[in-house]
Amino acid sequence: MLPDEELFDSLRLEFRRGSLVLAVLACLRQERYGYTLRQALVEDGLEIEESTLYPLLRRLESQGLLISEWREEERRRKRFYQLSTDGEAMLARLLAEWRSMSACLSAIIDKTS
Repeated sequence: MLPDEELFDSLRLEFRRGSLVLAVLACLRQERYGYTLRQALVEDGLEIEESTLYPLLRRLESQGLLISEWREEERRRKRFYQLSTDGEAMLARLLAEWRSMSACLSAIIDKTS
């Protein structure tokens, strides 16, 4: 891999980390289990590996932003996730921050183009 490619990959990964949190919280306004959450993200163009998704879900739950419940569906136990009340409030705050940041970045980019 070329040095520029390594740097790009590193910066892209850093950029994606925060975006994934926002995307997962937004998708979990509707209850889903891990596999259907991952499918929804992929269908919307956001690839996420299981090795990234499940630790993120556990972390968000430990932070009180998600609640989960084990249920049997189609003769298999599945863990369903959804936003907690604190998660809904945090999502609203993060969305406002993202919209503000997006507007600022657009203005900066448009000014320098």
